Amino acid sequence: MQGDDLKRACILIVDDEPVNVRLLERILQQAGYTNLVRSLDPTVVAALYAEHQPDLILLDLHMPRMDGFAVMEHLAPRIPEGTYLPILVLTADVTQQAKERALAGGAKDFLTKPFDATEVVLRIENLLETRRLHLRLQEHNLTLEEKVRDRTQELEATKLEILERLARAAEFRDDNTGQHTRRVGESAAVLAAVTGLDATQVELIRRAAPLHDVGKIGIPDGILLKPGSLTPEEFEIMKAHTTIGAEILSGSRFPLMGLAAQIALSHHERMDGTGYPRGLRGEEISLPSRILSVVDAFDTITHDRPYRKALSTAKAWEILWAGAGTQWDKIVIDALASLGPDGLTEAIHEPRARRSARRVQSPAYSDRR
Repeated sequence: MQGDDLKRACILIVDDEPVNVRLLERILQQAGYTNLVRSLDPTVVAALYAEHQPDLILLDLHMPRMDGFAVMEHLAPRIPEGTYLPILVLTADVTQQAKERALAGGAKDFLTKPFDATEVVLRIENLLETRRLHLRLQEHNLTLEEKVRDRTQELEATKLEILERLARAAEFRDDNTGQHTRRVGESAAVLAAVTGLDATQVELIRRAAPLHDVGKIGIPDGILLKPGSLTPEEFEIMKAHTTIGAEILSGSRFPLMGLAAQIALSHHERMDGTGYPRGLRGEEISLPSRILSVVDAFDTITHDRPYRKALSTAKAWEILWAGAGTQWDKIVIDALASLGPDGLTEAIHEPRARRSARRVQSPAYSDRR
């Protein structure tokens, strides 16, 4: 409501005396107000409020069946929180007790019967102006909230894009397609959901998993891209990518970065305690790291790497089942099996695909990375 808009404000008049209602209508019409709603029955005020959404209520205190105090009590839960709806009480009761009770019930001001036309108009203008300012403030706050929300979403998207590019930068050195990180992130999320983690954890794992090998940034090309087997000395240098990655990602206050640091550090730990860098055993290894270890191995086995060509999915299953319970968590392997022999790849595009798994045994998988 701005300027002349005040004159178009909806005013609800509630008084059981028709003469009082007609007097108020005449005063308001002469002052230029055109949107007036009247009621002689206080029991229908809630319905009129819902229908007309008035900007101001002129309310008599002493009425049969339902007095003004009861009307305000009945209206209170129907008025949205934070809404400024002025109620101007009409009363001949000028006692302090009546005023205090009315103010406590939601009244903003009083008009004493018999009415003075000038006073009526001035008080109504003041209350409507206050409501106008309140509405403008609400609109301004909503605009600010929308801008803050848009900015927050933009910053979140930027943060995630930076993380994705960081993961790709690390992986690009030994996977020039840059797809390993994407596949691992999606696969880890699928498997996390199968193991029963909630949606929030699944999404965190989806975003954190691609950063598992960010520590490769610190590994010399001569070792990272070596086509053959690594010497024991070279393998020790290669193992450092876990601690380098954790150092790069640690120290953040964001849960995503904390999880990424944890995964980077622990995704080469083994269930039997012979992994690296800390030799953790069993459930000492976090579940996200155990999940990542499985999907990372599966994807690495079934795709070309600098040191060997891709193996078949069937061969990957042989390797994974041979290492279940020693290298990899059998619970996670079972969860993978519930997707079927080709289910992990399919589940990235069609979540929760289910096929029966074919369990076979074969020699253990040696991860040179």
